[in-house]
Amino acid sequence: MRAPCGFSPESDVSEAAKTLRVALVGNPNTGKTTLFNRLTGARARVGNYPGVTVERRSGQMTLDGRDAEVLDLPGTYSLTARSAEEQIAIEHVLGMHEQAPDLVVVVVDAGQLVRNFYLVTQLIELEVPLVVALNMIDEVATAPDHEAIAKRLGVPVVPIAAKTNRGLDALRDAIAAGLREPRCGTAPIDYPAALTLDADAVARALPDAWTSSKPARARALALWALGSVDEHDELRGIAPELRAACLERQAQPGRDIDAEIITARYRFLDATLAGVVRTGERTPVRKTTERIDRVLLHPLWGFAVFIAIMVTMFQSLFSWADPAIKGIEQVVLWLGAGLTAHLPAGILTDLLVEGVLGGVGNVIVFLPQILLLFLFLGVLEDSGYMARAAYLMDRVMRSLGLHGRAFVPMLSGCACAIPAIMATRTMERERDRLLTMLVIPLMTCSARLPVYTLVIGALFPPSRVFGLVPVQGLLMAIMYLFSTLTALAAAGVLGRTIVRGRRMPLLLELPPYRMPTLKSVVRQMFERAASFLKEAGTMILACTIVLWALLSFPRDTATSSPEPASPTAVEASAAPAADGDSRSVRLSHSYGAKLGKALEPAIEPLGFDWKIGVGLIGAFAAREVFVSTMGLVYGIGDADEASEPLRERMRSEAKNGKPAYSPLTGLSLMVFFALACQCVSTLAVVKRETRSYKWPAFLFVYMTSLAWVTSFIVFQVGTKLGF
Repeated sequence: MRAPCGFSPESDVSEAAKTLRVALVGNPNTGKTTLFNRLTGARARVGNYPGVTVERRSGQMTLDGRDAEVLDLPGTYSLTARSAEEQIAIEHVLGMHEQAPDLVVVVVDAGQLVRNFYLVTQLIELEVPLVVALNMIDEVATAPDHEAIAKRLGVPVVPIAAKTNRGLDALRDAIAAGLREPRCGTAPIDYPAALTLDADAVARALPDAWTSSKPARARALALWALGSVDEHDELRGIAPELRAACLERQAQPGRDIDAEIITARYRFLDATLAGVVRTGERTPVRKTTERIDRVLLHPLWGFAVFIAIMVTMFQSLFSWADPAIKGIEQVVLWLGAGLTAHLPAGILTDLLVEGVLGGVGNVIVFLPQILLLFLFLGVLEDSGYMARAAYLMDRVMRSLGLHGRAFVPMLSGCACAIPAIMATRTMERERDRLLTMLVIPLMTCSARLPVYTLVIGALFPPSRVFGLVPVQGLLMAIMYLFSTLTALAAAGVLGRTIVRGRRMPLLLELPPYRMPTLKSVVRQMFERAASFLKEAGTMILACTIVLWALLSFPRDTATSSPEPASPTAVEASAAPAADGDSRSVRLSHSYGAKLGKALEPAIEPLGFDWKIGVGLIGAFAAREVFVSTMGLVYGIGDADEASEPLRERMRSEAKNGKPAYSPLTGLSLMVFFALACQCVSTLAVVKRETRSYKWPAFLFVYMTSLAWVTSFIVFQVGTKLGF
């Protein structure tokens, strides 16, 4: 049944098609998902960090013998759409694209009434049928006067503690009563006269389906649009006429409409809630939290603890995951050897071993790092520390147009971009998530290390600077520093151009510290790992097979013309048909080699030849594949970054009687790998997270262009200087 005071712009939805629907909304970290689990028996993830619920969850509950659908919507501080989570909540509460809920249960933190009731006020203005669940009543020493609040706002207010089931029977009764006799409450807010005129002007641009015979409702919708629509918003489903009307009113000189709306509402709340909050002693949980925060939020000791935690997390991704990664690689090699031994030689066997099995290996090799990263993130989120980390780093990151939450994903990118990009889900604004995703691949990930190790070992002598600092170790450190500074600079540039947006202050809940729930953390780990395997993994597998085909066809090398300008290729063709040599011959005549030779004019100004071009093509499967691909080019089977024969062949490669690969070539190549998007897995996960091909395409173009230009400058300037 549609509530008589309820609002639904979807007027064409028939009554017969409607489902009894209850939506849970509220600020982040107010316990919505805990309450959802209690009401429905579902097992949605429970977190202690804003932004955990990033999609709608649905469950069922029974009221008065009738089934009702319960929706757990993402946390939102208001109905002003500044993030994907807020937009999801708004669309469902207002019924912008489907049936609006018959009742909205607003979950409020009993210890933060004024801030939490801002959202309640907005919903009352929009005449949405409400029940207020005053949660965490066990965490305040003296409970607020819920009866006085209910009387002043005209909506049911039920004190509960969802974690301990306290008050849930009374809440179920209130929900059932709210479905039978909806109550929308009253909120007579005294807005400035100029703002009222603005709202009335915008109301005339509202779509016909949103208009109402009640001027108050139309004005509330206009105020919502004025607060949500700006030149950088990402709100969907807004008519161009409405957007234009909002922008026109916002452009008035000397006016800050957002500030006017917010000030009027908080003035109303301060007056309405005066006297209903009885002060008393702080609970033990709050006292303990304050004592811990004296250390963890301290300008000096807080940063020291934060750095120690980040180093531990980074070490886990960089070193602790290594045995599991190597184990996966060995299992894949063992399976490949078994298939090769038991299947007849031919294209089908090669496809299964090098294409399908190799592609599966390229997917599951990321799992140890993904699982470890989300283990750490889950513990930090559920304990309440992640919010403190974001607060500490906000002072550093705000100069780049980012919030403190961007730091952890960027640091994680030093291990692997895949889990790091997935970790941006904890950021509330879509613009900040996107900007962070676009710069994470610039961080030096572990897959670049084999390339750096091979190039440094092959082309740079083991000398020392001033007889003290090893050149090779110094170069490795410089590459890490170079990538970090480039990522920060790119964030600053992109944040002011392609992904620009209005600077939003960090609005962050600092929840009390709690013991993490192991079951919840483990469930989160495996849910996100399964999501990666299902969505990004399929694209990685497909691209790996395509790369295998490029490097394996045509199969008939006898009819292919040898490369006259490549003595190495001729020598490889004449060599005995050992496994490594035969694969080298096939690769030197493959479509991938032809593509590498076609690319040679474009990469020659960087100091590269077609062999490196083939290595770059192979590196799209995974950056470290560059090493094994170069081994195949030189007829060295099972080559790795420490392979001395491969290093020696690269040193001895000649062109016009001179070494083809100089230290300057090596530096140019490392710079290219530091900046280029040589990883199809990264593109796949960006596509999955943005649900668009636009941004992975942009990521590939801008990183490749940046890599080419920078490598060109390094090589050409170095050549002019005689290096």
